[in-house]
Amino acid sequence: MAIISVIVPTFKRPSRLAACLESLARQRYPKQQFEVIVVDDGGGVDLGSIIEALQEKINVRLVIQDHAGPGQARNRGAAQARGQFIAFTDDDCSADENWLAELAQRLQLDSSRMYGGYTVNALEANVYSAASQSLIDYLYGYYNSDPEQARFFTSNNMALSRSMFELAGGFDENFRRATSEDRELCDRWQQLGHGMTFVPAARVRHSHDLNFCSFWRQHFNYGRGAWRFWECKHARGIAGPKLEPPGFYLDLLHHVRRNKLKPALPLSLLLLMSQLANAVGFAWAKIRRV
Repeated sequence: MAIISVIVPTFKRPSRLAACLESLARQRYPKQQFEVIVVDDGGGVDLGSIIEALQEKINVRLVIQDHAGPGQARNRGAAQARGQFIAFTDDDCSADENWLAELAQRLQLDSSRMYGGYTVNALEANVYSAASQSLIDYLYGYYNSDPEQARFFTSNNMALSRSMFELAGGFDENFRRATSEDRELCDRWQQLGHGMTFVPAARVRHSHDLNFCSFWRQHFNYGRGAWRFWECKHARGIAGPKLEPPGFYLDLLHHVRRNKLKPALPLSLLLLMSQLANAVGFAWAKIRRV
């Protein structure tokens, strides 16, 4: 049985990190067959006591770097990994007990593919968090309708061969925020001719607490990341940017009603707002070229 290295970038969220690590300690997967590498992205918070408290439960170690963004933190963790396979999640996520086993099973059957699991919103009472996850759910339905021909995974729930990750070039470290570095990696992975498989049974719960301002900022930054993503594609000789077909946006408007999500009107308005913020962020980045 191959060893899996779980990479967890973290930045100034010690309580969330502790919950994440506790969930990894509860995995129904042999303790000796996986390690956890926490990469502190220059948060300046003492995480030693959190790591020490869990070392009897799991093989966990801490790597510290100057603040450079989650992409570089993930690459740093992968470079320190001892496992044949690597899995990524985030400090504000808690993995279901079978998460690692589901991903490991797929990796051992075919290590040439990238695998991505299903993420659910853990803050059901927060309409902004619910709206943000609802958008991700829509994107997964759009891009991953055929699980064996998936095209997009978020970086808080993905796994792949460490050697293939390195050959692909890892995450692009020019993405200093958590804004499309996962989208760019998935696109580059496919351009290299590698496949992707969606594994809904590999579940994590995401606790990203948002309010009106942070929701707008999140999707504004996604727009900024989208511009950099298309700059990366252009550098690889691929034309862009281009919008999705009109049906993509029309279907997004029906997403809340079709899935009977509640509260319907606020969620619908927030989905529209997310697209506006994204467009403004894209235009801002294109003009400023940052």
